[in-house]
Amino acid sequence: MSYDASPREPSHLTYPWQPLPPEPPRPRHVPHREPVGHHSDLRVLRGAYRLQRRTATLTALGYFTLFLVLSAFAPRLMTSTVADGVPAGLLLALLQLPVTWLAIALYEHTARRHVDPLADRIRRTAELDEKRGAVR
Repeated sequence: MSYDASPREPSHLTYPWQPLPPEPPRPRHVPHREPVGHHSDLRVLRGAYRLQRRTATLTALGYFTLFLVLSAFAPRLMTSTVADGVPAGLLLALLQLPVTWLAIALYEHTARRHVDPLADRIRRTAELDEKRGAVR
């Protein structure tokens, strides 16, 4: 006796009295609808976010690197007094905090101006796609 090889029935049944495994559920047919949003929107969002990160990072790290380079290669400048015996190096070190705040302010400004509007537009488009039932 030979058995046909099908996904449900193996070619050789070891225990013929056991029930066959259940059939896998059939996928529901979903009509294909083109989504409203495009991948280029996400590419633009990534670019805006990348610009935002670079602006803030280069502001904070650029100033800190300048401070380190001046400390290493211009010790005479860093030890010179600016006002009332305050060395220039100490003044530059104390300016690190306001520069960090400036980097944070730049980050927030670029987020509000460039990144957030793009993200909101993509979010609205995705919600519209979901309401329409579009499949990505």
